[in-house]
Amino acid sequence: MESSNVLPQSSRQRNPWWWIPTLYIGEGLPNVVVMTVAVVMYMQLGMSDTEIALYTSWLGLPWVIKPFWSPFVDLYRTKRWWVLTMQALLGSSLAGVAFTLNTPFWFQGTMACFFLMAFSSATHDIAADGFYMLELTDHQQTWFVGIRNLFYRLAVIFGNGVLIPVAGILQIYFKDETAFTWSLVFYGLAALFIGIWLYHAYIMPHPSSDQRHNTSFKEVASGFIPMFVGYFRKFPVKETVFAMLFLLLYRFPEALLTKMSLTFLQRPNSEGGLGLSPQEFGLANGTVGLIGLMLGGIVGGWLASRDGLKRWLWPMVCAITLPDIVYVYMSYTMPDNLVLISCCLFVEQFGYGLGFTALTLYMLYFSQGVFKTSHYAICTGISYLGLMLPGMVSGWMKDSMGYQTFFVVVMALCVITFLVAAFIRIDPEFGKKKE
Repeated sequence: MESSNVLPQSSRQRNPWWWIPTLYIGEGLPNVVVMTVAVVMYMQLGMSDTEIALYTSWLGLPWVIKPFWSPFVDLYRTKRWWVLTMQALLGSSLAGVAFTLNTPFWFQGTMACFFLMAFSSATHDIAADGFYMLELTDHQQTWFVGIRNLFYRLAVIFGNGVLIPVAGILQIYFKDETAFTWSLVFYGLAALFIGIWLYHAYIMPHPSSDQRHNTSFKEVASGFIPMFVGYFRKFPVKETVFAMLFLLLYRFPEALLTKMSLTFLQRPNSEGGLGLSPQEFGLANGTVGLIGLMLGGIVGGWLASRDGLKRWLWPMVCAITLPDIVYVYMSYTMPDNLVLISCCLFVEQFGYGLGFTALTLYMLYFSQGVFKTSHYAICTGISYLGLMLPGMVSGWMKDSMGYQTFFVVVMALCVITFLVAAFIRIDPEFGKKKE
């Protein structure tokens, strides 16, 4: 066996397969709740697309600014401690959403709990990704990127393909009790997450490289400046600028599409949507579409680990942009065949999964160095900003021009992804298996 493939002592004691799947389910679940399930819930509670896009996009703020507190995760206590603490807090915030849904201040209460959930989830992301990088070699990170994305997407399937249909089924039994049915869903979700927390408290390894820190606030603050400055001095200025633009704008069309595609599938025909029921939505988008997403992620990780990221960059750029044309097609033809709709969503989501692999690996590539956890957090923060800002105006754009014109504009803006990908530099050997 090659030396590069030998697992650390902690990993021999606890195989990565025991903790990577559940760790990334725990990372993906609160994210899909905040970014997707909340959109559907607020739509069913009577909010407009403009309001939904604006308010739920603000929930992405903790992921944008998380680099500013990532040094505390890097320098205080251990990554394992942060993971477990945030998972306990996430379970509590889910229960908080369930409780406040049936109060007179339901909107303010649920938004406050969602913000707490988003903050805890963003912090959990920092610690989980740092733990992942500490435990695995470079090649193992590349190989497992498809696996971690797979289980992250399984959490997304659970959110879209299980939680939303379950809410729809409950609404059949509890008519005119939308808030109550969603509170039942969130109570169940809180119990599930507490179970994940207890499992990880037992199963997650204690890597020797995950050192316990008892650093003072002053020491953490003094360490922030060299960490932050070091991020922007990793490469020449020109290359760094192009990298920032890539992280910010690579998913620009998807940022506009994400929330409005959800409402398009479920709004009635009279409002320009396809009028899918929660159960049909769960099957078409939450199951078939996300299976395509997972397969795309697995294929992307396998290709990149075999030939390197640079070899597959442009196919991945095409994959994340061109399949968006299916929404233009559906908005003009308004199909009512669930099989056809599911096939369209499968194609688009497969492309997104394949293309997203390029962004994930590029962030790993750009984060190499001493402060890899914090630098990766900065990368993801910039990437989330690229989702948050366009997402905030996507509802207004759609309400102003309608679904058909909106989707055509999204396709035209795919040129931005091609432009930012044209100027980045990647080591041709990055991601390849070392002989």
